[in-house]
Amino acid sequence: EHINSAAPVGSSTVASAAHLEVSSATVRSEMVALEREGYLTQPHTSAGRVPTDKGYRYFVDHLGHGQLGVTQQAEVRDFFANVRGEVETVYEKTSNMLARLTNYPAVVVGSTPTTATIVSAQLVSLEARHLLLVVVFSDGTVVKHSVLTDKDVDHFDVAEASKQLNALLLGTNLTTRLQVPSRNDNVALLVQKAVSVLHAETPTREGEQLFIGGSSRVAEVFDNVQTVREILTILEQELLVVSLVEEMLDRGASVTIGSENRIEPLAHASVVVAPVVVDGDAVGAVGLIGPTRMKYQEAMAAAEVVSRELTKHLGGEES
Repeated sequence: EHINSAAPVGSSTVASAAHLEVSSATVRSEMVALEREGYLTQPHTSAGRVPTDKGYRYFVDHLGHGQLGVTQQAEVRDFFANVRGEVETVYEKTSNMLARLTNYPAVVVGSTPTTATIVSAQLVSLEARHLLLVVVFSDGTVVKHSVLTDKDVDHFDVAEASKQLNALLLGTNLTTRLQVPSRNDNVALLVQKAVSVLHAETPTREGEQLFIGGSSRVAEVFDNVQTVREILTILEQELLVVSLVEEMLDRGASVTIGSENRIEPLAHASVVVAPVVVDGDAVGAVGLIGPTRMKYQEAMAAAEVVSRELTKHLGGEES
């Protein structure tokens, strides 16, 4: 009742809404006991009661498994059947889709899994001393990096270096030890430079990317203006959000509520996450941020379905 109304709930409302065959006085005495045990609190003397973080935790832990509506499930399937582009583009579009689906701000944390193998590598000349390294991984990730040289290079050297680089990297991953040519000619130096840039700059678990969808919805789902400001500030601090999600997954938590969040501005918020795992390697997560009175069953179901479909998409399976 409180999730739907945002208002304190009285004993008579509980008695009638739950079709309890007891009096309001009996319900009221039970609510007093629950308040004493820390599950409920009374905002004002004459008001009804609202759940505490402890109350929400009990509620969430005893929820049945939720399911998305048929229309929503179809929307998710259609999205992944038609989404195209680099993995970063897919992550960004997924965060926006999840926000539309739930009406809560959504986050997608993603990285390039080190187990993904390289299927293509190419050097492209942009300027005399500025090249672009384009590497395509087996999971669909496309990584682009600038390669700067100390002297001008001609397009013949770039073409040969690109050919050798592709042969060297094809079928390897970011943990493979490579036999990089040690010669000092222009082509070998270009290959050495490109390999160095790739292994130094490609995102890892310590350098994941964050994509936020529906940040404008923060003002819609949180009542307090100060809370809205604080959460918007938190969302701007990407590293903080990524570390929060990773910490939740490390603890095996799919939902954190209010004071369970180690970040103070999220003391009035709940966070729902679901991991994205490809070939046994955790490559990211999807999540939702909402008030402690969020619609947990729907939010958890949405996060699970989207994470599952995103996993299939990254793994090359049919949705």
